[in-house]
Amino acid sequence: MAYEITGGGTLDYHPCRYGQSKLVFRGPRRKLDGNFCAVLGGNETYGRFIERPYPALVEEATGLRMVNFGCMNAGVDVYLNDPGVVDLCASARVTVVQVMGAHNMTNRFYAVHPRRNDRFLRASSLLKTIYREVDFTEFHFTRHMLRALQELSPERFEVVADELKAAWVARMQLLLRRIPGKTVLLWTADHAPAAGGAAPRLDREPILVDRDMIAAVAVHATETIEVISSPAAREAGNQGMVLSALDEAAASELPGPAVHAEVARALAPVLRKMVSA
Repeated sequence: MAYEITGGGTLDYHPCRYGQSKLVFRGPRRKLDGNFCAVLGGNETYGRFIERPYPALVEEATGLRMVNFGCMNAGVDVYLNDPGVVDLCASARVTVVQVMGAHNMTNRFYAVHPRRNDRFLRASSLLKTIYREVDFTEFHFTRHMLRALQELSPERFEVVADELKAAWVARMQLLLRRIPGKTVLLWTADHAPAAGGAAPRLDREPILVDRDMIAAVAVHATETIEVISSPAAREAGNQGMVLSALDEAAASELPGPAVHAEVARALAPVLRKMVSA
């Protein structure tokens, strides 16, 4: 079998809160005494179904205390809308910021839930004007909505994609500028960033983020790391995940333990060097 069922078939993520943040993070709760590294990110960072996601593996390899501030389905907005997280990062030795997709953000065309960024709330008048034939009340998730718009009119969708890309660059720059200490911009995916100007794709995470966008925000980070999962790690799939049979479909869209191990191996020496500098 490709997965392991233990107990009730689910992991205990030890949900916890920190400081003034309204977000619930993966625990166990850690000490925030200034001698830790913070990690911000989405699904890959949170590590759903993963017993030891890459922040925990980095801690094992380096001895650095890693605090996982990852949130499922997070976009940049989840952190910009919760200043308590940035306040916590101000005490960290280094903050790792995972490159998250550009689709889960409020923008000129639509609004998302402030904490559950994958939830589509409403379309703006501008988007309704561009897509007059669409009933936006049928959508509940950003990716579903964007796929429908792209299929309906690839040409009109280019306008939406350009707005999302521009908004992503501005928000990521703002987030990195708000973090006062050292930062690492982390790209982790099964592919390298696409060239700037490439046709927008919605089937590859981080959605809509290309190399030009990475370059535009990397100047605000101390270091940038690009981790592309190996064929062997991708082939391993969800082997070693802890889940029930009902979770297999959801798990198939997430990186497995082998991918987390590769991210940790790339990140560990960089963080060790930055903390000791």
